[in-house]
Amino acid sequence: MAPEAAYVSGDYADRAVLQAILKGTSEVIDLAYATVPQTSFANPIFDIVSNLPPSVGMLQEAIAAGLRKVVMVSSGGTVYGATDSLPIREDHRTDPISPYGITKLTIEKYARMFHSVTALPVVVARPGNAYGEEQRPHSGQGFVSTAIHSIVRGDEIGIFGAEGTVRDYIHVADVASGIVAVLEHGASGDVYNIGSGQGRSNLDVVKVLEPLASRAGFTVRTNILPSRGFDVPANVLDCGKLATLSGWLPRVSFEEGINRVWNAVLAGYRR
Repeated sequence: MAPEAAYVSGDYADRAVLQAILKGTSEVIDLAYATVPQTSFANPIFDIVSNLPPSVGMLQEAIAAGLRKVVMVSSGGTVYGATDSLPIREDHRTDPISPYGITKLTIEKYARMFHSVTALPVVVARPGNAYGEEQRPHSGQGFVSTAIHSIVRGDEIGIFGAEGTVRDYIHVADVASGIVAVLEHGASGDVYNIGSGQGRSNLDVVKVLEPLASRAGFTVRTNILPSRGFDVPANVLDCGKLATLSGWLPRVSFEEGINRVWNAVLAGYRR
């Protein structure tokens, strides 16, 4: 934890907690969300109830607090849905195919409605598929972490479809710097993608991991499973809009990021 930051634990749905936190605050980056695509499909009602009312409540409290800027972190990997062409620009149609994506998009629409009606200075960030050294494996979200932990534990890596889905993997450090760029430079009421602009299938990720595993004495085993209806087949983001506005670009190459995560996971198992 950063020593200069103050950490407060509380219920995101509790308006009194939000009021206390927002008092004296000028900027908010909202990353709160209770579900992932897989769990949202299993229980779509819970996805709505646990995420939409608290997020709308936060926006209302932000209006009351008179904040200078609010960044709502949405999902570039789900709100667009299946697409006709890649990479995806912010003005592409939004037609999500999972409850998670539908709720994320609905929160975006509430944010932009409040911007239009009350002049709330809110901006939407749509990150790609974040990965990093401390991402939890086997949580229904985060293929890189799950694949690495599976290799080290001697488990099979589940791949849904012949090569799996194609995703825009971006290291969490670049996601963080992208969100800061949106906060500092984003125009109120606008939307910005945060990604690498490169697409990789699950099988592509495994191929990058294979030499790392081999050098460490591990065997990589995959299990090809039927594709899932709630998985967008391919998602790659065009981030030229944010780059042109702010100069932001991702700094961590995929190979460097994979090495970082591999070494961190391996060190954790060898303690």
